[in-house]
Amino acid sequence: MLFGNHKQKLTEKKMPQISLKIFTLEQYKKLKSTAMKKLTQLLFFSAVVLLLSNCSKSGSSDPEDENPTPTPPITTNEVDFWLTKGDQTVLLTKQSTILGFTTTANAYPNIDVDNSQSFQTVDGFGYTLTGGSAQVINSLNATKKQELLQDLFSANGIGISYIRISIGASDLNATSFTYDDMPIGQTDTDLSEFNLAPDLTGVIALIKEILIINPNIKIVATPWSAPVWMKDNNNFIGGSLQTQYYDVYAQYFVKYLQAMQAQDINITAITPQNEPLNPNNNPSMYMTAAEQGNFIKNHLGPSLVTAGLSTKIIIYDHNCDQPAYPISILNDAAANNFIDGSAFHLYGGDISAMSTVYNAHPTKNLYFTEQYTSSTGSFGGDLKWHLKNVIIGSMRNWSKNALEWNLANDGSYNPHTTGGCADCKGAITVITSENYTKNVGYYIVAHASKFVPAGSTRIASNISGNLQNVAFRTPAGKIVLIVENDGASQTFNIKYNSKWVTTTLDAGAVGTYIW
Repeated sequence: MLFGNHKQKLTEKKMPQISLKIFTLEQYKKLKSTAMKKLTQLLFFSAVVLLLSNCSKSGSSDPEDENPTPTPPITTNEVDFWLTKGDQTVLLTKQSTILGFTTTANAYPNIDVDNSQSFQTVDGFGYTLTGGSAQVINSLNATKKQELLQDLFSANGIGISYIRISIGASDLNATSFTYDDMPIGQTDTDLSEFNLAPDLTGVIALIKEILIINPNIKIVATPWSAPVWMKDNNNFIGGSLQTQYYDVYAQYFVKYLQAMQAQDINITAITPQNEPLNPNNNPSMYMTAAEQGNFIKNHLGPSLVTAGLSTKIIIYDHNCDQPAYPISILNDAAANNFIDGSAFHLYGGDISAMSTVYNAHPTKNLYFTEQYTSSTGSFGGDLKWHLKNVIIGSMRNWSKNALEWNLANDGSYNPHTTGGCADCKGAITVITSENYTKNVGYYIVAHASKFVPAGSTRIASNISGNLQNVAFRTPAGKIVLIVENDGASQTFNIKYNSKWVTTTLDAGAVGTYIW
């Protein structure tokens, strides 16, 4: 206001009129002094007016701000990064590192993600809910049990979307049984004694709780053995299905699927036999490719159709060292007509065998249904191997799912049958009714299941050095990249749409990146 008032006075007040006359020396000095004051006043207020004018143009009263230094752009976080380290110092933790896409060149290796190339859709990730797993999870008190189930199966947890269960007992039950066991020497060809009773309070009760959390979860069901009265050795271990019982055994599957439907449980798929080339487990049953093909095309397939059941038939369900087994069955057009795809484990062979089968029959689906972690294994070693082979490897070789073996057991790796797996480490160890711990299997699956929901599509990405990886596009349009560093600590770029993000993974670490 001071400058404004003075400016107004200066413009409104007239300069004094000076007429020509003779002045005394004293008058001259007085007039000179007055004139100098007026001139100084004029110069001062002229400078003020000029300064105010410049300030209004520049938005600043500081002349040095007329050409300010540009403010650097703020880096925004465009990529979420979840990390697990092999030394367990970081476990499935979202990182605070700000990752923004850039075009500034560097010399680091690239993982190129290409959304324009699409491959198989994903059905899900998860575990086998063995009878033993259900037993120990059901032993938790109500609060801890619900906490665990929410963590495992809800969208706010790790979002398991696919489970495997046994038809009858697996080797991770306390005892061997089927749903139609008879006294030695007796048979039940009309299956009148069929009953789900051995699992009603265990696996079946737990599945019902899981379905409340995730009603869309997919379930593949697999027998470890037919009822022993159907087998040629009348024993839970080994032996083969007698051809005279092929029709009866097909009806056994129909009865099972219908009984599960009556429990409001829909089975997505079945396999005719777990590990058909392994007759040594308890329970187990040997089944050649020719026998399985015959059983499917002449008995199981037609029986499901007649019963109006849409449950998928998935063949083989064994190791990657025998791709000729599923290929030979798929080569039979009559059997092929009933088959959705083939399932694999990786206790033998190489994961690339899945692509071998895909290349032979590209219209048929592929599944990865089992791999265990051992009580003697190390966290870091298992994390690396399973991410590289089970999660990344199976997906890069056309699998629609990736399942680890047992979901849970107790601190002594129980329960299991006599002769069953005594060193299988569950993803969860239930210690007491109020306490459980998470093992390496939990983190192996979680790095995929939490971020890649059912319905996602695998997209293209290149393997760069030791940076094993696989990429997906989710139904919501997010891009997910899972990277396992199989070598030394590495800084690298994730390149997408001609821009890239630079990040680092320690040796043996796993990162999931989402944008």
